[in-house]
Amino acid sequence: MTTTPVQPVEKPVENSPKRRYLDEMPEVIENPGGEYFSPAKRIGDCLRAEMLRNPHLYLFSPDETTSNKLDAAYAEQSRAWVLPTRAWDLPESANGRIVELLSENTLFAAMVGHVLGSREPAFMTSYESFFEIIASQLIQHLKFLKQIDETEWRTDAFPAINLLSTSTCWRQDHNGFSHQSPALISTLLDVPTNKVNCLFPVDDVAATAAFDFMLSSENVANLTTFNKTDEPRFIDKNHADFQYQNGGASIFGFVSNISEDETPDLVLTAAGDIVSREAIMAAEMIKTDIPSARIRFIGITALTHGAIGTADHHFSQATFDRYFGQNCPIIANFHGYAHTLKTILSNYTDGRRVLAHGFSEQGSTTTPLEMLTLNHASRFDLAAEAADVLGRPDLAEKYRQMIRDNHAFALQNGIDMI
Repeated sequence: MTTTPVQPVEKPVENSPKRRYLDEMPEVIENPGGEYFSPAKRIGDCLRAEMLRNPHLYLFSPDETTSNKLDAAYAEQSRAWVLPTRAWDLPESANGRIVELLSENTLFAAMVGHVLGSREPAFMTSYESFFEIIASQLIQHLKFLKQIDETEWRTDAFPAINLLSTSTCWRQDHNGFSHQSPALISTLLDVPTNKVNCLFPVDDVAATAAFDFMLSSENVANLTTFNKTDEPRFIDKNHADFQYQNGGASIFGFVSNISEDETPDLVLTAAGDIVSREAIMAAEMIKTDIPSARIRFIGITALTHGAIGTADHHFSQATFDRYFGQNCPIIANFHGYAHTLKTILSNYTDGRRVLAHGFSEQGSTTTPLEMLTLNHASRFDLAAEAADVLGRPDLAEKYRQMIRDNHAFALQNGIDMI
């Protein structure tokens, strides 16, 4: 079956990502969620290919290229290094274009200098929790971009500042609470500017669309958040492209059990790969246990200040009303802080409709499902809340008992039941 949405694009969008690498991805997904791939490894493949294509592309990394599963780039390019090397070292040379240094501040400054000086693109990667270190520098760059828009003689178009945020709060299985923080997302989305795109690809296909978008965008800062673990593949390449053309979100028809024209009893929505997987699983549970409920699932791939979508193309109010309805509850699952997404959704509708979940600063060195339940963002938490709003407290208790059962199992065995 195809997972390409049937909804027509309302109008052509000039900033739809150039499909440099997206066309390598599948056109049909036979079994959405049935195969697993690492979004980070896919981004690494794209970096390798783009470094071959463009001899001026640089990757800046605070000693995390391999840990973040972007090491495919080493197949094409060496690490910058001017001191003697050992036999066991990674590929290194004085003219290497993978710049590793354990100082996010220094690397960000070098990346901005490269982008502004050469007009050539660059990427920087880091563990999500340590990207906050560059927040002040990043905001200063946004101020610079605002000023050049207002300066008559400045007609330059600079490649985007592209940040690849991986090793995220939801999968810090061994590092624990110290490495769990999505705060840069909220910081950027709070800045009242039209120069920020926060991208949340749902899978490796969507990650490829995000990479193409980053390559083609100018005079903005892009923060793309994805996981390095193998995650389900849900959408095909045309659907991933459609999300940008449609203002950053789309209906997942393979999850929903109603057509676009029908009125839902409940909308589930999510932004982020792991939290989307959990929301999709919650929707499947509700459809099985309450088959009469009209459920719609909406995947969000891009957020900008005050809106779903990108800085240049917001999700319209008319499309929001058509997708989300105007009265039914909305259960939202977010990679970052729940309030951040709820605030954006509340710009489109009455915020009392929105029941938001996300990272709530509850962390530990624990199992993946336990990490989700600590923050009330697991499939069972979402399904329990859905059962409550649909008038089935018996089912809500059933799902909450599953949380308790998994907790006991994880404590005993060190792994999750599922």
